[in-house]
Amino acid sequence: MADLSAFPITTRWPAKNPDIIQLYSLPTPNGVKVSIALEELGLAYEPHRIEFGGEGVKSPEFISLNPNGRIPAIIDPNGPDGKPIGLFESGAILVYLAEKTGQLIPADAAGRYETLCWVMFQMGGVGPMFGQFGHFFKFAADKVANNPYPMERYRDESKRLLSVLEARLEGRQWLMGDEYTIADITTFTWVEGARKFYGGADVLEYSSFPNVMAWVDRALARPAVQKGMDIPKRD
Repeated sequence: MADLSAFPITTRWPAKNPDIIQLYSLPTPNGVKVSIALEELGLAYEPHRIEFGGEGVKSPEFISLNPNGRIPAIIDPNGPDGKPIGLFESGAILVYLAEKTGQLIPADAAGRYETLCWVMFQMGGVGPMFGQFGHFFKFAADKVANNPYPMERYRDESKRLLSVLEARLEGRQWLMGDEYTIADITTFTWVEGARKFYGGADVLEYSSFPNVMAWVDRALARPAVQKGMDIPKRD
């Protein structure tokens, strides 16, 4: 049995089976990236629901695994050289899982690096911009009622990013063509999140991006996606 005692997070959220991957997450656009990838890869894992705030992501135990205090994070008891490893940042976790299994990323170097370009496009663009749009559109609308600039800024940048995806997906099933990769997983979850969680489809004019929406629907039809989108279980 794997020894995870070096990870303080396991004192607050004990592992029932320390021999499998421990996932610390919530079903948010960032969180479900990892649960979806784990389902797609068929890797055994144990999910732990980590709430926002001082009893969850801001607790000392969680901070010991992710100093940034954000979900998701994982512990893999079978990391490099067979030693346990703790990881945070959804993009880094996806790359790790893809390389660990040799799946969800092209085998050739050129394809791998092109995939990583699109992963970074999401991490540096789609995630932050969609997240800020959602904040001002759904959660802080009353605070900017007399100043539309914040919401408009992030709305317009989110639409620009959607146009980049729209062009990329012209004639392609997935971002890398015929191959479904971590680039798709890390990105479509945010596009769907802005529609389902933030209720921003009309404001972001999703109907103007048919390639994007068809791509999201293809992803949502995958059994592993349908399961992973609800892990850890919603209240």
